[in-house]
Amino acid sequence: MTRLFGSLLLAAVASSAMAAHTNNIMLTGYWPPTNEMIRPFSTDGDLNPEGWVGENWEGRGYDIYSFFPEFDNFPVDRVGSGDFTVDYQDTSEDFWRITSEINPVAMITFSQTGGRVWEIETQQRNLDEWIDDDVAPFQPTPSPPDPTVPVDHIRRTTLPVENILEAVSEVPGVLEFVDEDGFGGAFLSEFMAYHGTWYQDIHSSPDDEFYNVAAGHIHVGANIPIPRARLATELTLRELITHVDSVLGIPEPGSLHLCLPALAGILMLRRRRTRCA
Repeated sequence: MTRLFGSLLLAAVASSAMAAHTNNIMLTGYWPPTNEMIRPFSTDGDLNPEGWVGENWEGRGYDIYSFFPEFDNFPVDRVGSGDFTVDYQDTSEDFWRITSEINPVAMITFSQTGGRVWEIETQQRNLDEWIDDDVAPFQPTPSPPDPTVPVDHIRRTTLPVENILEAVSEVPGVLEFVDEDGFGGAFLSEFMAYHGTWYQDIHSSPDDEFYNVAAGHIHVGANIPIPRARLATELTLRELITHVDSVLGIPEPGSLHLCLPALAGILMLRRRRTRCA
């Protein structure tokens, strides 16, 4: 029985370690407030002088990394500087460079929209014509960006949409909803959103060395105050992590501790029966 107890314990501890994935989660932003709300998860000391909070975030076992541009007097400066400037070529180059470095197990891309909405996008297109950006060449190169599928091919979110929706409903003054029928807008928002869902499709197999469980895009209202946008981000992240854990078969925090007394009880019962025989 001692051997059985040890085997069960070893299996519980090692099951997640056998999966082919990292423990990295990637967040991206564009125009405010999406750059500001994910700033605490940046490891860049110049962008985040208060220090990175993403290491083993909330003790859940995942490191959260954020990437976003800085703007000089937005909206006069619409392009920004640094990672993911609002430019098709820069966005695509930065995306593939950064994902190859951190190999995220999950990803959320964010961008700005109007009002105070937290709009979860469900589908993104592989377009061959986009709204011009502000930096020549004004269209993506190549266009469509994804040569592996036809023009207008749709890739869908794999985020836990309903769970995020319910969680964000707790944030005062934020209108959360799911865009079931529309698309991301044919500008940099949808371009980035497509990249995220494209990456997930590439790495969607559990046998992939860098398995990606979920990716998707959320439009964030420009009028949401930054503290509330950060709260909505944290609520969204918690739901994403819970979803990733469920897919990977990782027990919820504390569940292993709940199992150990039960296993110990089985062992003690077996010993008592042996003594009575």
